[in-house]
Amino acid sequence: MEQAEIIALIQRELPRLIAQDPSLRDFVLRTVSELYVPRREADIKFDRILDELRRDREEQARRWEEQARRWQEQDRKWEEQARRWEEQDRRWQEQARRWEQQDQRWQEQARRWEEQDRRWQEQARRWEEQARRWEQQDQRWEEQARRWEEQDRRWHEQLAEIRRLDKRFESTIGALGARWGIASETSFRNALVGILTESFGVEVLNLTLYDQEGEVFGRPDQVELDLIIKNGLTIACEIKSSIDKAGMYIFDRKVNFYARHHQRQIDRKIVISPMVDPRARPVAEALGIEIYSYADAVEGL
Repeated sequence: MEQAEIIALIQRELPRLIAQDPSLRDFVLRTVSELYVPRREADIKFDRILDELRRDREEQARRWEEQARRWQEQDRKWEEQARRWEEQDRRWQEQARRWEQQDQRWQEQARRWEEQDRRWQEQARRWEEQARRWEQQDQRWEEQARRWEEQDRRWHEQLAEIRRLDKRFESTIGALGARWGIASETSFRNALVGILTESFGVEVLNLTLYDQEGEVFGRPDQVELDLIIKNGLTIACEIKSSIDKAGMYIFDRKVNFYARHHQRQIDRKIVISPMVDPRARPVAEALGIEIYSYADAVEGL
């Protein structure tokens, strides 16, 4: 018989024979046991495989969920980054626009600087020209200063000569003035004595006293005083070519010195002078001194 026929015969008869003869079943089981795993062991292996597959599936699901979470987080980061990139791109565009405007300004400023530099160069040229002119002018001024210095030296020499002559003239004029003042005072006093004594019967006295204590001048000295006496009325008179504030105080002290030491009342105090210092008039008014100057007249004698 052919192998195919034998196989067909076994497939047809084997189930019936196994059912009729248990020993045959055992033989078949022993024969195929080496090729197939027992059912329980197969179930255990199958369950273990299923568990491993389940665990693998769960682990894979967990990994997929973790990966999905990471992908979501990454998507969020990408969206955030995209938003940042978009914002940055907007800023870059704005900055680029500003840079463009700034570049235009710089170009305009560079043009202005270039124009200003041209002007400065032109101004520098003018300054150099002006400096050259100033240098020439300075040389002229130095020459002029040298001339002025020489002229100033001559003027100082002439001024010194003028001052020397002026001192001589001043000394001469002063001496003449002093002599003229003394002569005028003496002449006026003599005339006053002659007129009042001879024509009006008035007694005129020129007294020379000695101030031992220095009450009048602050040190011992002679004191001269003119007195006019009529019918018991005593008038102290000071005749001066010129008088100032100090002269008024001295005249008042001379009068007080005479009245105190001679126990005599002075009814009037009169100053006769053609030149009275304006500052002496308030002093005379405060001291009760009458002033007669220029065309003033002495009345009531």
